[in-house]
Amino acid sequence: MTFMFRIGLVLMLVLGCISCLQDDAPKAEERVRVGDKLPRFDVVMNDGSRLSTSRLEGKVSVLVFFSTGCPDCRKELPVVQQLYDIYKDNAEVEIACISRAEGENSIKAYWQEQGLTLPYSAQTDRTVYELFCTTGIPRIYIASPSSTVQFIFTDNPLATLDDLRQAVASCL
Repeated sequence: MTFMFRIGLVLMLVLGCISCLQDDAPKAEERVRVGDKLPRFDVVMNDGSRLSTSRLEGKVSVLVFFSTGCPDCRKELPVVQQLYDIYKDNAEVEIACISRAEGENSIKAYWQEQGLTLPYSAQTDRTVYELFCTTGIPRIYIASPSSTVQFIFTDNPLATLDDLRQAVASCL
């Protein structure tokens, strides 16, 4: 009986700890949904230019939130690169990556290592990211020329090149 009591006590402690951990876990908050306007933001891109909500007006916008340490982002960024290669000369489409709390040096090194040419903005905090959502990357927002979000892609499942091409094409 003592053995069963000990097992029961250990089980209660473990379950109690798990429930405390779950209480402290941040809940995802979708701040931008399909049908919403893009929130106002202004960032400096890796080439020194500025990207802002007002600059995106009149274009199809593809905004990618990422971190180079994220395994799913590492899978998705080459797909977004393919999309960028298709549309980089199309003035009606703007594709930009915005980091979630990652600095310039690590992004630049990763871009060089992977041969990426996508434009990016290194954000050392989550300020811009949290205008859109509070947790989860990669996140891809595709907005129409009126700055209305038409598509949101996350890691469940990751977007394919066909998914992204169809979304952009439907906004043109």
